[in-house]
Amino acid sequence: MTSRIDSIVEDFELLDNWDDRYRYLIELGRALPPFPEERRSEQSKVQGCASQVWLVSDVTGDAHDPRLVLQGDSDAHIVRGLVALLLAFYSDRPAHEIVAADPANVFARIGLKDHLSPQRSNGVRSMVERIRADARAALQGTQQP
Repeated sequence: MTSRIDSIVEDFELLDNWDDRYRYLIELGRALPPFPEERRSEQSKVQGCASQVWLVSDVTGDAHDPRLVLQGDSDAHIVRGLVALLLAFYSDRPAHEIVAADPANVFARIGLKDHLSPQRSNGVRSMVERIRADARAALQGTQQP
């Protein structure tokens, strides 16, 4: 885990009740940088999410060690917070780490695994698979749209 995600997990662990944790999750989403309008497209939209979610991956580094820098957004406050969590977990990591990394332990540590609706859990799985697909494409030298 990166220090950024460690810091978020530590903050979650300081909060005793779920109302406060949801508020913190929403604040994480509000703190995301603005998502460029020109990147809001059908290609960047994540399929399988009940809310609208957009994710884009920019590949940096060289062909032997590509890294993904991620941007994302959602039209729903809590989902935008989930996007922020996934970006903190995955962004600016080598593609081979992204393919292997599973945020399930992070979600379990902060209790989100047990406090997300099945619909939101499915959306998170769709976002994770999209990020991993982008990482696999970067490793193969073909970037996803």
